[in-house]
Amino acid sequence: MKQAFDRDSLPFMKMHGLGNDFVVIDSRQTGAIVTPDLARAVGHRHTGVGFDQLAEILKSNETDAELVFYNSDGSTSGACGNATRCIARYLMNESGAEKISLRTERGILLGEDAGNGLTRINMGAPLLQWDEIPIASKMDTLSLPIDGDPVATGMGNPHCTFIVEDAESVDLEKLGAEFETHPLYPERTNVEFISRVAPNRIRMRIWERGVGVTMASGSGSCASAVAAARRGLTGRSVEVVTDGGMLTIDWRDDGVWMTGPTMHAFDASLSRQFLESI
Repeated sequence: MKQAFDRDSLPFMKMHGLGNDFVVIDSRQTGAIVTPDLARAVGHRHTGVGFDQLAEILKSNETDAELVFYNSDGSTSGACGNATRCIARYLMNESGAEKISLRTERGILLGEDAGNGLTRINMGAPLLQWDEIPIASKMDTLSLPIDGDPVATGMGNPHCTFIVEDAESVDLEKLGAEFETHPLYPERTNVEFISRVAPNRIRMRIWERGVGVTMASGSGSCASAVAAARRGLTGRSVEVVTDGGMLTIDWRDDGVWMTGPTMHAFDASLSRQFLESI
């Protein structure tokens, strides 16, 4: 069944954090309009716009805004750290504020201007218990019974982090697709491969649930930093080097803080013809 749109166009913004790219639709005035069908159509990189995630901005009575995230396959994502940073920067620029609060499925996340054009977000405390992540049954999340001995972490979405000698040499497309649907993860999982390159710097490559290989991931960087610290690979403040650049992750008592650059690339509109084709 086609989705009905009673409009000639639908404005959107294209943003990215270190190449982790997003379509952002501001629905604060209209109310929610994004559906799985719309997300899939817009997410197609040949017949739509293309994105790693789509984020919809909604009104909130208790925070500055509410965010809902979709993957390119139309499924929802409980968290998207880089998109949250990009939108926090957009809303702070809009209001002139230096701090902001955003409601997501993860809960209320706090953002702030970190100076030098950088934006910092508190992604909340990591979820370390099997039923919070979630994992299919009770087990030690620091050492999963999966080939490669990965670590499980929840950041509002599930993560499976493998510590390897050289993240660059991993067949990410093959292994990412394989482990995304591992039976231990009932809601599928994001899959990271990390290796230490300095005492408090790790190299991270990621396969995102419902998307595939991406250049960076905010929640994936947070989960990787937490996994590295829990395993004693690094301290709790670490630089995470992704394919698109570097994020600074600081696991504090009040949550996992992520700092990095954002980019508002352009504004455009989906045409009536495109909307009617959905």
